[in-house]
Amino acid sequence: MSAESSTPVSRKAAVYGHRGASALLPEHTLAAYAQAIADGADYIEPDLVMTKDGVLVSRHENEISGTTDVAAHPEFANRKTVKTIDGERVEGWFTEDFTLAELKTLYVRERLPQVRSTAFDGQFRIATLDEIITFLVQQAGRAGRGIGLVPEIKHGTYFKGIGLPMEDLLVKTLQANPYTRVAPVTIQSFEVSNLRYLRSTLGKDSNIRLLQLLGDPKQQPGDVLAAKGSQRYADMITPAGLDQIAGYADGIGPSLRMVIPLDASGRLGTPTTLVRDAHAAGLMVVPYTFRPENSFMAAEFRKGEANARNPEGSVAEMRAYLATGIDAFFTDDPALGRRAVDGDANAAR
Repeated sequence: MSAESSTPVSRKAAVYGHRGASALLPEHTLAAYAQAIADGADYIEPDLVMTKDGVLVSRHENEISGTTDVAAHPEFANRKTVKTIDGERVEGWFTEDFTLAELKTLYVRERLPQVRSTAFDGQFRIATLDEIITFLVQQAGRAGRGIGLVPEIKHGTYFKGIGLPMEDLLVKTLQANPYTRVAPVTIQSFEVSNLRYLRSTLGKDSNIRLLQLLGDPKQQPGDVLAAKGSQRYADMITPAGLDQIAGYADGIGPSLRMVIPLDASGRLGTPTTLVRDAHAAGLMVVPYTFRPENSFMAAEFRKGEANARNPEGSVAEMRAYLATGIDAFFTDDPALGRRAVDGDANAAR
């Protein structure tokens, strides 16, 4: 028996299927979620945006030219436009300019075609949150185990500003289903005010936890930027900032390199105190995102071509982070995440 399989670092760490098993199938599709569940994910993650007619759908961004075939539809050519989203100029096609029926005419495609297979392009449609929950209930029953949901509210302040607020609708949708009314659910956001609002409206006995996502330390949350505030993510990862987060959230979701930064050679450096400081504040730590291709890994774990899939390297990198005491993590390949946590050498692809 190998050391890897005999001495798992941490069996408590939960595996979050980042947009499903997005390393293997187009992200945010029911097929990707099914694969994530089959591969042992404890939670699946839908990023949420809004349609013109007020329906929650799962896309990484509200701009969809990179993840659908919308550009190939001449009937939607005049929908291409430029918008400012969280202070950034974005050009393309946006979910809020389409009804659900119109979005359902589109096919999903791979977001990272230079790295991952495009063999499944044109096979799947955009999924609504309701469809994902229904599917999750079915899959949990087939798997014979509880599976959590980790929805992310994307650009909450932007959508609220155009008359399509998401927070109350999300909670209403979750509470309307008997499964998600009691199953493990964690709502996440890079913004602050919507998490504070949710904390104030959710009951004390709610099954819903809240996760404060943390972006580039130099940047600001979208709601803070819109309000012309001064708070940056760098302020939020100090002990004082973490204490403030603990007042409205249950955990933080930092980028991987906020937990263990890279040194000048691109290798893992010395872990920061973030995990320890967050735990001292009573917060769980759920970093993002492990990907199984060399180009996304720290240098010491790479093997082969830059864009090649490297399961062994990915497992080794995850285990280095597990050693810091993280409570869970996001991965594009939950089978490898399961292997990293459980030490099961047979779980890797």
